[in-house]
Amino acid sequence: MTRVDFYILERHPDHGRELLACRIAEKAVGRGLRVHVHVDDAAQGERLDQLMWTFRDGSFLPHAIGDGSEAETPVSIHHAVEPVGHEVLINLAREVPVFFSRFERVAEVIDSQPDTREAGRERFRFYRERGYALETHRIEALGP
Repeated sequence: MTRVDFYILERHPDHGRELLACRIAEKAVGRGLRVHVHVDDAAQGERLDQLMWTFRDGSFLPHAIGDGSEAETPVSIHHAVEPVGHEVLINLAREVPVFFSRFERVAEVIDSQPDTREAGRERFRFYRERGYALETHRIEALGP
């Protein structure tokens, strides 16, 4: 069964959710896993694309916007396509993607913005009502 983790960012800088998504993706890729980041729309995907080039000094996270079918690209970003061959889903969208159960792990990234928190609570209820084991990780602040 898919493991679902909620990462709750208590204090957040601009683009805090996206920064945390980059860090989660970097950690998963470091473990040899392929990652798909599901976003709400093309604009959010473009912001995340830019951030993956610059989120940490001296670090670059190889990625592509699309379904991730390119075997050499460990991270894909998209809002409308179903990814191919990934183990980790990072959800930055308001809704639970219909294809979430194809992944070994799902990371839901939440910040303290009221609308983001409420949408996160709805997704938490969705998973809980379907019997998924849920883990919550509170992140006080993003360090360097």
